[in-house]
Amino acid sequence: MRSARTFFPLFAAGSLALGACGRDHPRAPATHTTSAGARPIRVDRAVQREVSLARFQEKSEPVTQLTGGEWSRDALVRAFVHAVEAGDSAALRRMVLSRSEFAYLYYPTSAQGLPPYSLSPDLYWFMIVERSNRGASALLSELGRRPLHFAGYQCEGDSTREGDNTLWGPCLVRSVQGRGDTLSRRLFGPIVVHNGRYKFLSYSNKL
Repeated sequence: MRSARTFFPLFAAGSLALGACGRDHPRAPATHTTSAGARPIRVDRAVQREVSLARFQEKSEPVTQLTGGEWSRDALVRAFVHAVEAGDSAALRRMVLSRSEFAYLYYPTSAQGLPPYSLSPDLYWFMIVERSNRGASALLSELGRRPLHFAGYQCEGDSTREGDNTLWGPCLVRSVQGRGDTLSRRLFGPIVVHNGRYKFLSYSNKL
C-alpha cells in the first residue's frame, strides 16, 4: 500500500496565490497606494482571477468530462466501500476529482472561487489535496482491508447547483457494529455530479 503522503499529488507552497472575483460577479477594481503622495494603482480583481485560472489550466490536461467514478450516487458509494475493504488505493484515486477535472470542470463555477470566498485555484486545490491526503491516510489505516459491514448511507440536506455541477453532502455512511448497533460516520467529502458522472471532491472525513 502506498503511503498517505503520496496518495494524491501535492503542490509546492511557493505556487500558492490568493485569487479574487469571478467573471459573473464583477466588482469595482481594488485600489492600492504604494507610498505617500504616489498615484494609486488600480487592480481589476476579475482580471486577476481569469489570469490565475488560465495559468492553473496551462499546467493541466484539458478535459470536457469526468472520467472514472460511477454513473449513479449509489454505485459510487458502493464502489468506495469495496475499495476501502480491499485497501485498493488505485480504485479510490479513480473515484476522486483529478487536477484537470478540478481546473476545467469544477473550479470555474465553484462558489469557493467567487465572492465572498474568492480562493485562487492554486490555493483551493492545495487545500483539497491536503485534506484528501489526511483523510485517505486515516481511512486506509483505520478501516482498510477489513469488512465495513455497510448498511447504507444518507446525504444530508438538498443538493447544491454550481454551473454544470451538482454537489451532495455531507454524507454519512452507516455500518453495523458487533452487537447490532448502527454507526454513522462521514467517510468522504462532497460528491460532485457532472453530466451524469459521479465522483468525490475529496476524501476529507471524520472518523
